[in-house]
Parts: sequence; structure tokens; C-alpha cells
Amino acid sequence: MNPISQGSVAPAFTLLNQDEQAVSLTDFKGKKVLIYFYPKAMTPGCTVQACGLRDSKAELDAKNVVVLGISTDPVKRLPKFIEKESLNFTLLSDEDHQVAEQFGVWGLKKFMGKEYDGLHRISFLIDENGVVEKVFDKFKTKDHHQVVLDYLS
Repeated sequence: MNPISQGSVAPAFTLLNQDEQAVSLTDFKGKKVLIYFYPKAMTPGCTVQACGLRDSKAELDAKNVVVLGISTDPVKRLPKFIEKESLNFTLLSDEDHQVAEQFGVWGLKKFMGKEYDGLHRISFLIDENGVVEKVFDKFKTKDHHQVVLDYLS
């Protein structure tokens, strides 16, 4: 695993959202985009992280930041997560992990003595011109939103 770095041009992508509509990074030109990769909808850590971002939406909006959550969950799982947690931002399905690979967040993971390939919990703040402004890779799920807000302040 080798995440793209600050100063890199963010890979262009188009993925389906929770409503099965195509969403592209280029749709957000002129805005900052927080792309956060999360392993799996409706798991404890991913729920805490998503709810922190949900509760910070007004502050993120004030800073011209759009939130896009990306996981390898199938599209049909995403509306359930949004409805269950009243999420107020877009979730995208990267089932074949192609976008995760482009961002360098797909790779070897270890859990309870087992090794497997999976999605790493890393976020990227993309600036208004499509360049990676900041990589967030060291945070606790419950503090993720605050780490992002602190950086933006």
C-alpha cells in the first residue's frame, strides 16, 4: 500500500452513489472535497466516523467542503447505511476497489492474526483544483471529523 501524497493530482474517477447515480470527482470543481475511504458500512468504527462527519456538516459546508465516503460495499448497501444513521453526504461504491487502488489505499491488512487485502481508513482533502491538499492517515474514528476541522481552521 502506498497512498498518493500531498501535492499529487487526485485520480479522476466516477462511481455510483447510494441512488445508483454516477458521481465524478470533476463534478466538484471549485469546491474542496474530503474523500474518506472506510472499510465497511454499518460496522462500529465506520458508523462512528460517518456520524462525526454528519454532525460536522454545517462547519464543513462553511469551509466549502463536500464529503464523499468511499467503500467497497455494493451500491445496494449504501442507502441502508444512510437511512440508519441519517447521513447527510454522498456515499460511493468502489466494489472492484479500482479507485481505492488509484489512491493507494487498497492493500495488506492484519486482523486477529489473519492477513488479507482490504481498504485502509485514509482520507484525502482535495483542493478546488483537484490537487491533494492534505492526507489524513493518523486518527481515531471518533476524532476523524475534528482532525479535519482543526486542519481547515
